[in-house]
Amino acid sequence: MKKNIVIIALVFIVPLMAFWILSNSNTTTAKTNMEVPTAENVIATGKPQVLKFTSTMCLDCQTMNKLFKEVFPKYSNDIVLTEISVQDGTAFTNEQIKKYNITLVPTMIFLDSNNKEVRRVEGAIDKDVLEGYLKGLK
Repeated sequence: MKKNIVIIALVFIVPLMAFWILSNSNTTTAKTNMEVPTAENVIATGKPQVLKFTSTMCLDCQTMNKLFKEVFPKYSNDIVLTEISVQDGTAFTNEQIKKYNITLVPTMIFLDSNNKEVRRVEGAIDKDVLEGYLKGLK
């Protein structure tokens, strides 16, 4: 009887602990030239921007994080990167999710220097494609 209780407890506790660990892990992100995103940073920077909506539980997001860490540094002086974790639940995040109608992660929104959306990419993309999008952003 005690063995059954232990097995049942493990069946419930281990997945809950794994979920908690994965959702609270601090993954390395590609925030190169911005600290915490604010409404002012996203609204008027005078520079082209990339809004990257991501999640810690998403494998494609992890792939894109690695790709941005590799490609973005050479554009960091000319383009502002704002990474928004859809899981954090802040008012700013919820406002941006609604504003840009985010239904899938990863989603990258490329904004020109006038804050107009010029491209939206949902899902993972190749390194060469990302580099081409960043080069074409003005």
